[in-house]
This record gives sequence, C-alpha cells and structure tokens, in this order.
Amino acid sequence: MPITRRDFLAGSATVASTAAPDFSHAAEHGHDHPHTDLPSDMALRVKTIESLMVEKGLVDAAAIDALVQLHETRVGPRNGARVVAKAWIDAEFKQKLLANGTKVIAEMGFGGRQAWDVIVVENTASVHNLIVCTLCSCYPWSLLGLAPTWYKSTAYRSRAVVDPRGVLKEFGTEIGEDVEVRVWDSTADQRYFVLPERPPGTEGMSEEVLVGLVTRDSMIGATRIQVPGKARAT
Repeated sequence: MPITRRDFLAGSATVASTAAPDFSHAAEHGHDHPHTDLPSDMALRVKTIESLMVEKGLVDAAAIDALVQLHETRVGPRNGARVVAKAWIDAEFKQKLLANGTKVIAEMGFGGRQAWDVIVVENTASVHNLIVCTLCSCYPWSLLGLAPTWYKSTAYRSRAVVDPRGVLKEFGTEIGEDVEVRVWDSTADQRYFVLPERPPGTEGMSEEVLVGLVTRDSMIGATRIQVPGKARAT
C-alpha cells in the first residue's frame, strides 16, 4: 500500500536512529519512496511541531490531513486536468498551449505558485515525455497540487534520467522501443507539464467527463491515462 503523509511523519522519529526503510519501487498506488534515504531534519521538525500543537489542542490532526489531501488530490491536479481536457477538445487552444504554456495557463487562472514559467510537452504515439527535477523537487503546484513523495525522492530524481524506461515500467507504463522517451529536467526558473495522449474510447465525452479521467501522474508523464471499462465506447 502507498505510504501516506501521516505514515511518513509518524515513522520519522523512529527510523531516524535506525536503518532506512525498504520502500518498494512498484507503481503508484503501490509505488512510493522516502524523500531522502533517511528522514530529513525538516520532516523531523514538522513531526515535532505538529505533535506539540496537537497535544496542546491548537490544531486537529485530522483537519491537517484533510487539507493536505485536498491539495494533493483535488485543487492542484484538477487545475491541470482542466488544461488537458480543454486541449483535447479544442485544437486551437492546444496549439496556443504548446506554443506558450505560461501565457495560456495564466489566462486560465492557474499561474503562479511554482507555475510562473511552464513549458508544455505533448505525449504522442511516437514520443513519451517524463518530468523530473534532478537537483531538488521543482514542481508546478498550482497545476498539479502538492508533489508526490516519490517525485521528491533521491531514487526517482537519479534513475529517471539514466533509466527512464525502467522507472516507467515500475509505474506500470510500458513504452515500446519504437517510442522515443524524452526526460525534461525542471529548474528553479522553469517547470514542465505533460499534455497526455488522449486515450481511445473518449470520443464524444464532455469536457467535464474528460477532466475526471486525467490523473496527476499522467501530467508528470509517469503513467498513461486509463479509461474505465464502463466509459469506453462500444
């Protein structure tokens, strides 16, 4: 099972004085890594401060978790999903997005908060793009929400560059040898955003329905979008 934020914080104090835990390299929803091999000082400080505030009745742990979950799964990824869905159904919008992602995304109200300079790269039948930040964890929060733990991990940041096909395979994303894999390295000044390939069987779907199909990991390039069987065209 994936490690949640609370699992990670709860274990930080324990594993700080022991060997690093052995996290699986399986796909997301079964794929996770620690931020570093051992919990960082920041993680330990967060755990300590949060524990003290909860103990004193200043905050509610469940409320904190709910707020983080909101940004991880709804606010950010939903914004990016709206950009993707609109590009799928509006060819003119798509061309503008690929030509100047920063401007188009800002016009939709999703700029700023680590998305002030965004280059949009498109996945196609012949090219698959994967995003990484090798130096730290630069990430377009306003589009994708909070960065997943695995994106910030040392393992992903190093292996995505040297063995992108292997990393993708661990997410369950099989890329044929005839498909070029391009790895884009985000920086403090520039972010990348993947426009996933529209999956077959979605013809005729409304923009709102399409939004619900787009996942955070597909906009990083780690996975492809899978359409539920009941939603596929017959």
